Amino acid sequence: MNRSHDRDDARGNVSVLVAAVVVVTMLLCTAVARLGGAAAERSRANNAADASALAAADRLALGQSPAQACTIARRTASENGARLLTCSSGAGPGETLSAEVTLEIGDAHARSRAEVDAPAGAP
Repeated sequence: MNRSHDRDDARGNVSVLVAAVVVVTMLLCTAVARLGGAAAERSRANNAADASALAAADRLALGQSPAQACTIARRTASENGARLLTCSSGAGPGETLSAEVTLEIGDAHARSRAEVDAPAGAP
């Protein structure tokens, strides 16, 4: 039996195994990076939705119209890298004013609602 021939075969097997481990590791790293990117995008979308809804509710509290509030929500969304999909604002039940927005950043969608007390003397 030729021992040097056996060692060469073993080295060949180890090379194939190492190559397979490298490929699997690269695939796992890619998957983790994509998941991390999606989570970050979702977080950005949530933050932009919150900021947009709060900006719109603030405008309502200052006595501006629902249309003006939605314009501010659209601008705030844009400044945060998002696209406003829906905006509704106006008087809610009781003495509250509310603004609700839906927006997207890439593939992530987010919705947020903000409520404020109506200013004194408001209908």
